[in-house]
Amino acid sequence: MAIEVKNIMKKFGAFTALDDVDLKVANGELLALLGPSGSGKTTLLRIIAGLDWPDTGAVSFDGEDALAQGASERHVGFVFQHYALFRHMTVFENVAFGLRVQPRAIRKSEADIRARVKELLDLVQLDWLSSRYPSQLSGGQRQRIALARALAIEPRILLLDEPFGALDAKVRKELRQWLRTLHEEINVTSIFVTHDQEEALEVANRVVVMDKGRIEQIGTPGEVYDQPATAFVHGFIGESIVLPVHVDDGRVRLDGRVLNIAPDGAACGPSQLFVRRHDMQVGPVGSGVLEGAVKRVRTFGPTQRAEVALSSDNGGTLIEIDAPRDRELRTGDMIGLHPRRYRIFAA
Repeated sequence: MAIEVKNIMKKFGAFTALDDVDLKVANGELLALLGPSGSGKTTLLRIIAGLDWPDTGAVSFDGEDALAQGASERHVGFVFQHYALFRHMTVFENVAFGLRVQPRAIRKSEADIRARVKELLDLVQLDWLSSRYPSQLSGGQRQRIALARALAIEPRILLLDEPFGALDAKVRKELRQWLRTLHEEINVTSIFVTHDQEEALEVANRVVVMDKGRIEQIGTPGEVYDQPATAFVHGFIGESIVLPVHVDDGRVRLDGRVLNIAPDGAACGPSQLFVRRHDMQVGPVGSGVLEGAVKRVRTFGPTQRAEVALSSDNGGTLIEIDAPRDRELRTGDMIGLHPRRYRIFAA
């Protein structure tokens, strides 16, 4: 099922939740809506689901007007952050619920319902919990049951709103890998909302980065990480060093000092220099574009993270860099820094 959203506007009083949003989702795609709180991602998901309505704009499923249909007519499965399982029902009855309340004309027989529920519980690898109640399950198990319930009605589209937001980090990582594998098996068009960049980059085919009701960039995980289109995307995805610079006559200045780097196509005027922490190459003093003193070093895994106070003619800013452990850094070292990759955006 392909989805197209065109010119969607949505306001809540004076607050603009969605501002002229356009989006196309391909059949069978797994798409992430990524952004901070208040960026509009959940509002967009609810409009696609039929749980909310835009002020203006259009939503279509395979070319048909979805706004002419209510939520129950769109054949959309929805998974909420806090599971929304019925506490008084067993796992089996929770999954069967959507099938049992379907109109009589399309409702399956009891035998077919039981077979479908068994199939779904096998799919989410929790058939052994069918007689338990939600209170007897872990958070990760509840979320998998919520997903099985959403799939029971054989939805054309699966929507997930912060599906792993209530879980601890280890369980989140396990379920991300599981969701990716599951999607490859069921191949239903899926959209999930998250504010967790690692989650979006690891799971989705494409990522939609949103801020203040607008789409900042759409691309593959590699594209939005390595080729950020705006300062917001660069700052939101990954960990970046940001320095205030000024571009003029093809030169980049930091605190009045010319840096030996190209302006990256930036227009003249106040700008910001963005460098990923791991893209700041460390060398001896005099070998880099910047110089500074190491103030603190923390080591974890194959990486060491150092706080570096740039020298006064480099602006005197305190920054953090990530360096491989084979280049040992110690508190008090004077080092040179050179950005391997960087972007410059207008301030």
